[in-house]
Amino acid sequence: MDCEPAISPYALLFRALALIPVSHYFLAALFLFLVFLYNFLEIHFLHDLLTLFRGDPVTLTYSSSSDLGRSVAAKCKILQQRYLVTPWLSSPHIQTAFLTFHGRPPPVTYRRHLFRAFDGGTIALDWLTYSDVLEGASGIIDGSAAYKGDKTPIAIVIPGLTSDSTAAYVKHLAFNMARQGWNVVVSNHRGLGGVSLTSDCCYNAGWTEDVRKIIDHIHCEYPEAPIYAVGTSIGANILVKYLGEEGANTPVVGAAAICSPWDLLVCDRFINRRPMQKIYDRALTVGLQGYAQLHQSILSRLVNWEGVEKSSSLRDFDNHATRILGKFETVDTYYRRSSSTNYIENVSVPLLCVSALDDPVCTSEAIPWDECRVNENIVLATTPHGGHLAFYEGITASGIWWVRVVNEFFGVVRTSPLIKRQKTQGCPLPKPLQSSIDRAPYLNVTGDGMVTAMGNEPRDVLQEDTPNEHTIGGNKDESAISDNRTHIELTDKINSDEQIKQKVEKNVKDLIFPVQKRIDKLSRRSRQSIWLLAYIAIVTTWPFVGSLIVSVLKKRFKTFIPGSIHLAVGF
Repeated sequence: MDCEPAISPYALLFRALALIPVSHYFLAALFLFLVFLYNFLEIHFLHDLLTLFRGDPVTLTYSSSSDLGRSVAAKCKILQQRYLVTPWLSSPHIQTAFLTFHGRPPPVTYRRHLFRAFDGGTIALDWLTYSDVLEGASGIIDGSAAYKGDKTPIAIVIPGLTSDSTAAYVKHLAFNMARQGWNVVVSNHRGLGGVSLTSDCCYNAGWTEDVRKIIDHIHCEYPEAPIYAVGTSIGANILVKYLGEEGANTPVVGAAAICSPWDLLVCDRFINRRPMQKIYDRALTVGLQGYAQLHQSILSRLVNWEGVEKSSSLRDFDNHATRILGKFETVDTYYRRSSSTNYIENVSVPLLCVSALDDPVCTSEAIPWDECRVNENIVLATTPHGGHLAFYEGITASGIWWVRVVNEFFGVVRTSPLIKRQKTQGCPLPKPLQSSIDRAPYLNVTGDGMVTAMGNEPRDVLQEDTPNEHTIGGNKDESAISDNRTHIELTDKINSDEQIKQKVEKNVKDLIFPVQKRIDKLSRRSRQSIWLLAYIAIVTTWPFVGSLIVSVLKKRFKTFIPGSIHLAVGF
């Protein structure tokens, strides 16, 4: 019987695979692609489905001794509930993309006011009031948003990188707050909001001087109105850094920081780590290059323009442009000095910080948990999902969750006694000891070495500082006025020094008294402890010492002891 030739098992396998319909292969490939896409886009729809769409818990981090934290935890109902993501946006990347390309913003009508800086820069302030919301028109018109004595609270919005008042999330925030009766003003960064760069000064992630002057200007224009501030993304970093620099000297009575990067160096490492993050890095770089193209006539002579055009990442752009404009030695130096995490401990006003743990741009690795927990003025709210500035909720994704949270938080702060000490401050405000004005990339210095202030109407300020010819008669009167001012300044300085000296002496006494009391108490206990130790030493060593003494006495009086015994017996 002839043996049949052996058939290769691989041939049999290929024959079997050939019998499977092509459509099945297509379905298998589609399934594998969907699994890859599900993990690559970090979709969590199945998790939400398994939990019956109960939503994500909101974690609040604050100091255990914080009155603000306890008040927020008790009164902010939205933070007590769960955040439920829009089901068809169950991915941080899909949410962020939806916000960027569509966002469903409500129609708003801004009233534009141009703020002129002394260095020649122009900042567009876009106002939105309750009456503007009722009109329901769209676009931007010129006009005054409020009158001098208006007591309506004002919310200043600081947008993110390359964002302005037309961004979808800014419109959501402005519309909802204005509908609640607030006056909202969006402070557009220089060169944004349809306004050209009119000076050599440009903004960056750590540039707080524009925010400082805008807030002081609005406080002086509307002294009766409490001022609140909301920063988003890079705007949140700028806001927190400003609050830390100013301390208790700021007229802001409440603030919110949404999706702040916190530590720019950590975020820089994160955004270059994985392929998905590199897509965001590239998208942000293209946005900055578009911003630079709009102002090429100015920026081309200030920065490495060839490097700007060839930049393939945020780090490249910051190296060729931002670092040079800000006069930083290296990109890492710019990131370190501009990070708001260095200023958290000095924040002295109620501050709500909202971040998503799945933020694809501002990583949760940079969140300063311990620093926020130590400062009694800060409440940190985090959710497992939300994306970058998205946080869409509802079946139709018509609302943004953090917008409702900010509204409720500011409502709690308005009724809180924590803001009373902030309202008592006058105008103008003294500069803080750690102000960044001496470290700013751009200073406007006059001939006598004084740093000029930034105002809204340069002509009025100039007339205020210049002597009037009808009331001041010549250089002699001007000299007298100057001497008088100098005398007043010296008197104020002496009085201030005396007050500081008295305060320091009082603080030293307050510190020394309890320490001295503790030392006295410790010394008394030490004396008692010495006698106790001596007693214990005698008791514990007496058997050994006693036996030693007896043996010595026996040896020394060896001849004496027997004679004494013999006499005693004979007697």
